Amino acid sequence: MKIQDVGTPALVVEASGLAHNLDAMAAALPGSRCRPHVKAHKTTALAREQEARGHRNFTCATPREMEGMARAGLGTDLLLANEVVDPDRLRQLAALDARVTVAVDSTATIEAAAAAGIREVLVDVDVGMFRCGCRPDDAGRVADAAREHGLEVRGVMGYEGHVMSEKDRETRARLTEEAMQLLLRAHGDVGGDVVSGGGTCTFDINTWATEIQAGTYALLDTEYAYPDLPFRAALSLEATVIAVSDGWAVADCGLKSLALDHGNPTVVGGTVWYCSDEHTTFSPDRPIRVGDRVRVLPAHIDPTVAKHERMHIVDGDTVVDTWEVDLRGW
Repeated sequence: MKIQDVGTPALVVEASGLAHNLDAMAAALPGSRCRPHVKAHKTTALAREQEARGHRNFTCATPREMEGMARAGLGTDLLLANEVVDPDRLRQLAALDARVTVAVDSTATIEAAAAAGIREVLVDVDVGMFRCGCRPDDAGRVADAAREHGLEVRGVMGYEGHVMSEKDRETRARLTEEAMQLLLRAHGDVGGDVVSGGGTCTFDINTWATEIQAGTYALLDTEYAYPDLPFRAALSLEATVIAVSDGWAVADCGLKSLALDHGNPTVVGGTVWYCSDEHTTFSPDRPIRVGDRVRVLPAHIDPTVAKHERMHIVDGDTVVDTWEVDLRGW
């Protein structure tokens, strides 16, 4: 099947680009040094490609991702890098045929995990993201409380997410070190073997974490397309031109198929004006007709992928495989 035969809008993954990205990360951070974050691609078939390159430990953002990974036989070491207090969901995680670790940052999350039968946790520390995580100075107390509830504390995690948007590498490096010093201080009070953190934009800068939770690198998006990173855009959205006017055209993709929280997508061969529910209006760089196909690059991979049921793997314009986006949902 040719990509032109696929209905649009459709997620398309260039096989060579994906392989390049996975190989680059495996060479830079082999084995347990990288704990890929599946929230970026939500696809067990892609996770198998990461596992084949030696990355057997995975990070998840939702119970649904944890459950799907375990069912797919990818449960060697799964980390839920998010706080969950729903007792039913936690009991389901505790019953998985997998090694399960969850993040805790408070007495409430500790009690919920212990009551559900969770055995292992990481203490989540806020290192400047202002999201989940306890204060660094409070990490020791959280760890003590977890142990008092019978939980094994494997170490700490802290995500320097506020650093990822810094395009200047020197600034990124300085802010990463500041964040990791907070995490290391917390680790000194918590103990354990694991210092988990990092992401695609700091994967080679963050030398303090024992494992890096990179996710976007596999497919990449325009937000993280920094010249100092060795990854390239492997995912795009195939769209069809459905209207042409004097000076602009409209493609059949919009807010329902693309995430715009990091800005507008990029139409290859055009300039985007704006997106609406089912439409992207753009000015083309060349003559274009109704029915032509355009390639659209998303600004944010994670929520874009979550809007689709499958992704098509292509070699040139030939579809060589189709993968279900089977980890969607909560």
